[in-house]
Amino acid sequence: MGDRRSAAKDMIKTMVGCLFFSLGFNLFLVPNGLNAGGISGLSMVVIRFTKLGTVGLLTALVNIPLFVMAGKRIGKKFFYYSLVGMLISSISIDALSVFPAPDTEPLIGALYGGAICGLGLGIVFSTGASTGGSDIITRLLKLRYQNVPIGVITMVFDLSVAALTGLAFRDVSCMLYSGVAIFVSGRVMDTVVYSFDYSKVALIISGRHEIIADKISAQLDRGVTYLHGEGYYSGKDTKVILTAVKRYQLAELKALVSEIDPDAFVILQEAHQVLGDGFARYSRDAL
Repeated sequence: MGDRRSAAKDMIKTMVGCLFFSLGFNLFLVPNGLNAGGISGLSMVVIRFTKLGTVGLLTALVNIPLFVMAGKRIGKKFFYYSLVGMLISSISIDALSVFPAPDTEPLIGALYGGAICGLGLGIVFSTGASTGGSDIITRLLKLRYQNVPIGVITMVFDLSVAALTGLAFRDVSCMLYSGVAIFVSGRVMDTVVYSFDYSKVALIISGRHEIIADKISAQLDRGVTYLHGEGYYSGKDTKVILTAVKRYQLAELKALVSEIDPDAFVILQEAHQVLGDGFARYSRDAL
C-alpha cells in the first residue's frame, strides 16, 4: 500500500514538473526566440529551418531512439517514469502553446523562463524520473560523473546546444540570452533537487555531555559520537558531541542543549546527503 502511494505521489509530481517546464518554455523562452538547450532546443532549430512539425512532436520522435539506447542502462522506475514524463511534456508543450505569452524583454524572458523551467525539471528529477531527451543523456553522464551535480551536467550540455545554434543562426544576442536562461535553469534545478536532502551536523562542547548525549539519543532518536578534545587554556581532556539531525529537529536540539547547559558551546554546520540509519541509503542511481 505504501509503495503504491509513493508511486502515485511521484507520478503526480512528475506531471506537475512537466507542466511547469512547459509553461516556462512557452510563455518566456519561445516568444523571445530563446533556446532552452537539449532536444527541445534542437527541435526549435529544425522547425525554423524546415517549417515542419511542432516542438512537442519532434521531441517525442527524437526520444524514441534515446529510450531504446538507454533502456539497458537505466532502472525500470526511471525508464517508465521518464516515458510518462516525456509524453506529458511533449503534449503539454504543444497544448500550452495557445496561452497568450506576456510581452517581456529577452533578459526578463531568460530569467523567468529559466527559473520556471528549472523548477519543473527539478521536481521531475527529484522523483527519479526525467522528461526524456537530453535528460536521459544527462542521467547516463551522472552515472559516470557521480560527484558532479545534476544541474551542472545539464547546464554544460544545454549551453553547448545553445552555442551551436547561436553560431548556426549567427545571432550572438540570442545565444547569450539563452545562456542566461540555461544557467538560471541549472541553478534552480540543483536547488530543488538537493534542497530537500540537507541536514545539520552539530558539534557540542559541554561539561554535561553525558546528559546531553542521552537526551539526544532518547528524545531526538539520533546517534551520538564522542570526539576527544583538549581545552587550550585548561589543558583538560574533554568530550565533544558529534550528531547529525534533520532540519526540522534543529530547534528542538538547541532548546534541549540550552535547557541542560546554557553555557554549552554549539557549532552547527550544513550537511548534504547524510547516509546511514535514520537518513538516506546509498543508491547508485541517486542524483
